[in-house]
This record gives sequence, C-alpha cells and structure tokens, in this order.
Amino acid sequence: MKSQQKCIAIFALVCCFAVLLALIFSAVDVWGEDEDGITEENCSTSCQIVLVENIPEEVSFSENSTVHLPLSVGLHLLLDLASRSVEIVSPDWALTSADPEADVSSARQARLLFQRLQGLGSRGVNLKVASDRPDSAELRKLSNHGAEVRYLNLAALTKGQFRSSFWVVDRKHMYIGSGGMDWHSLSKVKEFGVIISNCSCLVLDLHRIFSLYWQLQYKDFVPSIWSKRLSALYSKEQVLALSFNNSRKAKAYMSSSPDVFCPKDRTRDIDAIFRLIQDARRFIYISVTDYLPLINRTPQRYWSRIDGMLREALILRGIKVKLLISCWRQTHPLTFNFVWSLKSLCMGMANCSLEVKFFSLRDQKNGTFHSVNHNKFMVTDTAVYIGSLDWLGNEFAYNVGVGLVISQAEGPGDQGAPVVGQVKALFERDWFSCYAKSLQPNKLPECSKLRNSPPPLPKAQTNSRDLKQKPSTLL
Repeated sequence: MKSQQKCIAIFALVCCFAVLLALIFSAVDVWGEDEDGITEENCSTSCQIVLVENIPEEVSFSENSTVHLPLSVGLHLLLDLASRSVEIVSPDWALTSADPEADVSSARQARLLFQRLQGLGSRGVNLKVASDRPDSAELRKLSNHGAEVRYLNLAALTKGQFRSSFWVVDRKHMYIGSGGMDWHSLSKVKEFGVIISNCSCLVLDLHRIFSLYWQLQYKDFVPSIWSKRLSALYSKEQVLALSFNNSRKAKAYMSSSPDVFCPKDRTRDIDAIFRLIQDARRFIYISVTDYLPLINRTPQRYWSRIDGMLREALILRGIKVKLLISCWRQTHPLTFNFVWSLKSLCMGMANCSLEVKFFSLRDQKNGTFHSVNHNKFMVTDTAVYIGSLDWLGNEFAYNVGVGLVISQAEGPGDQGAPVVGQVKALFERDWFSCYAKSLQPNKLPECSKLRNSPPPLPKAQTNSRDLKQKPSTLL
C-alpha cells in the first residue's frame, strides 16, 4: 500500500514538473532582453512632443488653420536622432511602390525614407522590424542591408492583422499614429500622429510592446505566461507623470489590442477608450476612418462596447459628442443605420447633443474618391487617445493595435491644455472644413456607391418619394 502511494506521489511530482516546464517554455522571453540600462528609476520624464500630419496636396484649409509638422519630415528627424537602434512596426510596407499612381513628386519622400532605412546599418544603427508580411519585397531588401526582420503568424495567433504603427528610436524617442510605411501615408492619405523625444520612461514602455511582438516569431499560439520584462510599466491605474515642452504637467500610458496581446498590467485599447469617455465632463470629439459596432464575421453579431459608452455619455451625463467618420469606398452601408440610431436618442431632449459628419476627400475635377482621412483619435476636455484601430468590432477583437493616452488638466481659455488643446483645434479644423458634411435626412452620401447601395434612412426622417430618388452627395 505504501509502495503504491509512493509511486502515485512520484508520478504526481513528475507530472507537475512536466507542466511547469511546458509553461516555462511556452512563455515569451522568459529572461527578457537588455534595455540599454534604462530603468524606471533613471529614465527621463521631461519630454518634447510635436503633432505630425500628412495632408494630401489636393487638400487645402483656410489660411489661419492649424498647421503641424509633416509626417515625412518628422520621421526623417527621428532618423537624424538615431545612434543605436530603430524599431518599427507598420501594417504596410510599400515605400517604393511601382504603382503608376506613385508619380515622382508624390512618392519622393517615401523613396528617400526607404533609402535612409537601408543605410542605417552603415551608420552602426541596428534596424529591427516586426511584421506580418513575409511576402514583402521591401522587407527582404532591408534584410539584405542588415536589418533584423521577424514575421508573426497573426492568422494563427489572433485571426487578425497588424494595425499597430509606431517607431522606437534608441529607446528615447518615438512616433505613434495612423501613418504606416506606405508611400500613400506620406503623400495621398490624410494621417495624424505624434513624435515624442527625450522621453525614455514612456518610450521604454512602448519598446516593451515591440519586444512582445518580437518574441512571437515562429509561434502559432499565444503563450500562457509572459515575461516580467514584457509587463506594462504604466496603465490607466498607474499612469506616468511627465511634462511636455516644459509646460503643464501631464500623465500618459500605452494601451494595446487584442486582449490576448495584453500581459500583466497592460491596459486594453477598449478600456482606455472607456476611461476617457467616462472621465469626459463637457465634450467628446472622435475622428476615425470607419465606425461600425459589429463583429462582421460569421456569425455576425452586435458589438456594443463603444456604442453603449456613447449612449450612456449622451443620455445619462449630457456630454456633447461629435463623430467625424471618413466617407470612402470601404464605408459599410450599415454605418448610416447606426449613426441614425445614435442621433435618434437626442430627438426632443434639451441636454442631448450628438453631431455626425462624414469627411470626404473627393477629387474636385471628376468627383472620384482620391484619398481618405485615415485619422484615428479621440479628444475630450482633458485627454486625448491616439490609436491605430478603427472603431469596428472586428478591429478590437482580432487585430493587433496600440494606443497612446495623454491627459492634462484643462488650462485657461477655450483651447484648454497644451497637447489636448492642439488636438482639439486640429479636430475642429477638420470639422468645420469644406470636406466635412453633415448627414442629411434626404441626402445620402455616396461613400459606399462602389460597394453597395446605402440602406434607406429611418422612415421618420424620409418619405416614399425621397427614397425613390437617386442618392445625392453630401451637401
């Protein structure tokens, strides 16, 4: 009897040891990698920040409109600062496209940027790229010039795609925004982001997100244990206190998606968005390419997270909401239904304010869609969220994204705090421009004309004669 018990005990111990080994070897980067001696104790929190944009040549705003540093110039400045390493994540790699549309003038900046990336090795700067595009000819060229490129099998890991777009330079400087390594992002597409320099505390946390991607090469499953070196340094519960441009103190942290890519203490993008909506006291301004609260896969289902948050802010707290959505060939027809559903909440309510506009970069000569507003941000009276995901259920459920949250106490005047006020001014410039048109009850936009016919508007807003007419453009 004792012999049997001893055997059982030994067998149990062996099984426990085997399970422990399996967990250890399934973990990502158990020991972590060197972080160049930068720690939470010695990192810098006195930072410089600049907003960057790509404004297509055919887009013009009024003379006194807000103007920010061109995205291409900002990226070149980051390369000027690089002395040790450049880490890049991008959803696309098409800086040297042979597309006939890529004329010499519009594609020049992208080609020059690619040439400089190829030349980093000769300067002794280590270039690392994480991607889900193993078929990219440009990444193969970078590899031939000494770059380290690792590919992730996201089809197996998340059933989604890369949407993250950011740079980490020397673990001191960073870029994060909507623009990727595509010549369109530096010429034809309207993009927005920020470049932050000499800010090693915040950049070190973004580097940990890069390291998480970096360690997933060759894996077809998400590990059950994450290395401590990949845990978040800051979150919505433990924000980083810093200052920007020697101005008022600010707080910041990074967020990430999807859920399975969030190790210990990492705030999910959806939770960061929820916190900003919850903390808003006067207004919520949102600029995204697409808005659709659906998981658009089989079976299709309603995804209520953001839609429900906005309804609560409108009805229960009387927050003023403005939603700026891009009008382009990929706009889903159901977008208009959900927009009208939100608008209907405020009918007859004095303290309920929801406005929706569609931003259309339509070529003025022939009326075709030539570009798109690719911005992905939200600004409230005290904070800004800059992300890489569109506000679609699929994006948050499956795709890999990253976000930056910056909050500041509101300052004097209508523009508020420095960084938050700048983003608010940028949103209002777009909102009041000639490219942003309100959705009219009897005038449907032609956003999805190349895809499907838009659905009819709610009967309360139309009559049978109007529905028989050909959809009009936004006026």
